Amino acid sequence: MTIRDILFSATACALVAASPTAAQNAERATETSAPAKPNKIILVGDSTTATANGWGPAFCSRHVTHPTPCLNLARNGRSSGSFRAEGLWDIARGEMQVEGYDHVFVLIGFAHNDQPGKPGRSTDLETEFPANMRRYVEEARAAGAVPILFTPLTRRQFEDGELDDDLGPWVAAIERVAAETGAPLIDLNGRSRAIIAALGPSLANLTAEAPPSAAIAAAAAIEGETLPSATGRPVLPEEGASDRIDWRNPLFDYTHLGEFGAELFAAVIAAELVRLVPDIRPLVRP
Repeated sequence: MTIRDILFSATACALVAASPTAAQNAERATETSAPAKPNKIILVGDSTTATANGWGPAFCSRHVTHPTPCLNLARNGRSSGSFRAEGLWDIARGEMQVEGYDHVFVLIGFAHNDQPGKPGRSTDLETEFPANMRRYVEEARAAGAVPILFTPLTRRQFEDGELDDDLGPWVAAIERVAAETGAPLIDLNGRSRAIIAALGPSLANLTAEAPPSAAIAAAAAIEGETLPSATGRPVLPEEGASDRIDWRNPLFDYTHLGEFGAELFAAVIAAELVRLVPDIRPLVRP
């Protein structure tokens, strides 16, 4: 036998020894044939959460880990009543019931459009609003999802140097529903109020969807006053409410968020989620 034959034989034996056995191959196939099920996060709410002028897009893009789907179903101008009346909650429930997911977490928050003075949207604070929020929790659970409530993002209006608290009664109603149902509760209102109050009337305007007019900026910076959001706004020919279509026509106000504000409050939501809901920790980056 030549040296070449000896080397060839030794190499062949080494390859055979290193090759996995049939049993090993079967074990590996078993390990890879049943991958872990993905999870899903769904957002339900109004414009302060919705695409274009809410915190939802920044949350989904910056704080949700791969490969978790994050579906933002929040819609501008909706209340706890109109969101259901328009069939949007049915869409959300359908998403909760899609097969193939391990856990589905649903973040639910309303209040801004439930307040008085919004025809077709306002709900009664003592009866309708808490009943609507409680029903969302119950139906999310019935659909196999984990409901998580959050209180409304604060408005950024100051009076005599103090941040207004025009959403307090709705915050209290959501807190009661969370306590009664045992649903986790993110106090976005409390966290956002603390942040906006610390920023003050001038710097708080940096979180807005569009820059303020010169008059608003000056009043906030020099006098610490909040002027009406339309102050100094140029009036376009035949401009109306219907002309504001998502991001194509952003306007300054004291409610909606621009890029900085969205990222700021998305981070608040993420941090509170991982603190309150241990099961969601692998899915969210605070």
